[in-house]
Amino acid sequence: MNKDLPRWATAFVLPLLNLLSALLVTALVIHLLGESPTESLAILVNSAVVNPEGLSYTLFYASTFIFTGLAVSIAMEAGLFNIGAEGQMYFAGLGLTLAMLTFDSSLPAIALIPVGMLGAALFGALWAFVPGYLQAKRGSHVVVTTIMFNYIAGALMNTVIVKLVPPGEQNPASRAFAAAAEMPRLNKWFPILGETPLNISFFLAIIALVIYGVVVSRSSWGFKLRATGLNKHAAHYAGIRISKMIIIVMLISGALAGLGSVNSIMGSTHYLSLNFVGGAGFIGIAIALMGRQHPVGIFLSAVLFGALTQGGFDLSLEKQNIPPEMVILVQGLIILFCGAMENLYAPAIAKMLKLKK
Repeated sequence: MNKDLPRWATAFVLPLLNLLSALLVTALVIHLLGESPTESLAILVNSAVVNPEGLSYTLFYASTFIFTGLAVSIAMEAGLFNIGAEGQMYFAGLGLTLAMLTFDSSLPAIALIPVGMLGAALFGALWAFVPGYLQAKRGSHVVVTTIMFNYIAGALMNTVIVKLVPPGEQNPASRAFAAAAEMPRLNKWFPILGETPLNISFFLAIIALVIYGVVVSRSSWGFKLRATGLNKHAAHYAGIRISKMIIIVMLISGALAGLGSVNSIMGSTHYLSLNFVGGAGFIGIAIALMGRQHPVGIFLSAVLFGALTQGGFDLSLEKQNIPPEMVILVQGLIILFCGAMENLYAPAIAKMLKLKK
């Protein structure tokens, strides 16, 4: 049905209607909990957008979500559904941390930050390589293998992090990194943002979006990538090595997911802790679906989910009847409407367009 609709309808109208549907269901749930949906929305918007400090937190969360959204999106361009961004980002945190623990006392910040980013990207790519290889060479479905690797990453990190705990410490986390390993925070230049963890990772995420958009839509490799996703058999007959493309795409996808750990660790906590990912990899799936794998759509979706994360936290504090898990409900509804039910309104829009003609 989407083939019968113009690009503006599939890229803007359908995602907007799906988002509104998810918010309407959320409003109904809030009403059933005994709270006012309009008042709750006002609190969420004020906390996440209007308040400068809240907006800073929104953009901080969005910085991570952009990377995980890109990780899922570039895999989807090749017809692959990478469910493993969560595990890839988690394992990448180990690569970043090992780089910091090794070099943070000997390298200056100008060299240490790129080294940490490289460690995160390499470990993220490594964790995505095996599912990509199994899909390309053995026919194992990437959805199944990446889900399995999420659980493996969780179990592995539970063991490894304990080994990194400094003697005498009870908190299951590595030692704190040196000050040189901290990503510069934007409140140094914009004091209005307050004492928030928003850092230059936000600009790195924007750069990644631009590079993604240029490579996918303006390069010959991007054409081969999209051809692989549209029709693997036709791409094969056109001379594209499908197995090679799958492996390369999964490596890039894992590296992008891994870079999301830079914002969370080097930009905020400055040490490796258990479950620091906090579901960002799964949120990347919703961002890719809602953003239609387009750079602008990914950015807007990431900011939306950042606002939901920030605003939902304050909402649960001010409204006792609304639990913190409400954010997870909203995220799930967005995935439902933008994923499984993405074409719900397509027939109606197509009919309206035909009537106008």
